[in-house]
Amino acid sequence: MRIFVHILVLLMGLMTAASAQTPSVDKGPENGRAQGSVKPIKMVVLGDSLSAGYGLPAAAAFPVRLQKALEAKGIKVEMTNAGVSGDTASGGRERLDWSVADGTDAVIVELGANDALRGIDPAVTRAALSDIITKLQARKIAVLLCGMLAPPNYGSEYAAKFNAIYPDLSKSLGVPLYPFFLDGVAANPKINQADGMHPTAEGVDIVVNNMLPTVQAFLGALSGQRS
Repeated sequence: MRIFVHILVLLMGLMTAASAQTPSVDKGPENGRAQGSVKPIKMVVLGDSLSAGYGLPAAAAFPVRLQKALEAKGIKVEMTNAGVSGDTASGGRERLDWSVADGTDAVIVELGANDALRGIDPAVTRAALSDIITKLQARKIAVLLCGMLAPPNYGSEYAAKFNAIYPDLSKSLGVPLYPFFLDGVAANPKINQADGMHPTAEGVDIVVNNMLPTVQAFLGALSGQRS
């Protein structure tokens, strides 16, 4: 029950977070010399304040830290942070074409927390996320979907419908799923900022470390398709 209460508190701050699009991640010095002529994977993180890096230096944002973690594993990536604080799944759909440039190989979709906060009909959220995924698939772009959990204040029926969106879409559209973006971070005040809602730099690193095996498998499958 404690984690659901924390999720409610977390979600209540997402709408009030200032718009915080952080710049695209600099590629920095290439550490993939051993990879020879292998082209880096072009990846976009399409999300809200949780992935955008709200309240943190640009270098501590999730996309930057994920890129560094992947490169430490020998996986060469060019990452773009397309997180917008306060964005909903419908908002992400509306800006999809200009947020995800031509030539992108893979997208991590982290949206839905603000939908749950506003009590948006789960059918609306489901439709928006479905449209995002299918439009990316039509462009031959691989998708990794990150799940979110609904707060308890709208009742168990709403939560059941909302929480089912992510596994359902993963199965029906054939995309990999990371079940809960804040797994291992939610409900721990030591790794959340003073607002109790957004991860600290240490919290972001925990999110990255927890997601890394899923992302590696996702990109491994993509690399196999590209070879």
